[in-house]
Amino acid sequence: MNRQEMDRLIAAHLAAEQAGDPAGCVAVYTDDVEHDIAGAPHGPLRGKTAAQGFYAQLVRDIATEEMVPVRSYYGEDFCVIEHEWRGTVPGTLFGVPGQGRRIAFRMLHVWEFRDGCISRENVWLDQHAIASQLAGAAAARAEHP
Repeated sequence: MNRQEMDRLIAAHLAAEQAGDPAGCVAVYTDDVEHDIAGAPHGPLRGKTAAQGFYAQLVRDIATEEMVPVRSYYGEDFCVIEHEWRGTVPGTLFGVPGQGRRIAFRMLHVWEFRDGCISRENVWLDQHAIASQLAGAAAARAEHP
């Protein structure tokens, strides 16, 4: 698969995520996709149905405003992209209530491709940045109700 095909699939996936469309998020996946958020308590998810359930919850909990690519690396059947994520957290993220707080953090996507689709998505998030921004906001609200 060439870089342009990979970029097209990734762009469609990320556009669906930003639009709050769980079905669109998984439309570019293989049926047996592995969806793995490093550190998630549920571990890797397998299959479109499980991944779509994850995205249904995710789009309720966070609102992606932008995901800016910082660096990209391509291989024959994979792509690694570092993103700077910005958005709001109206729900809960990693167990911390967001209460609509705007945050930003770095993330790393590792994408694998097969048969013209995304066969694996592995995501690494800067959980410290997320927790400190959300916890800091909660502490400030507690100090100044």
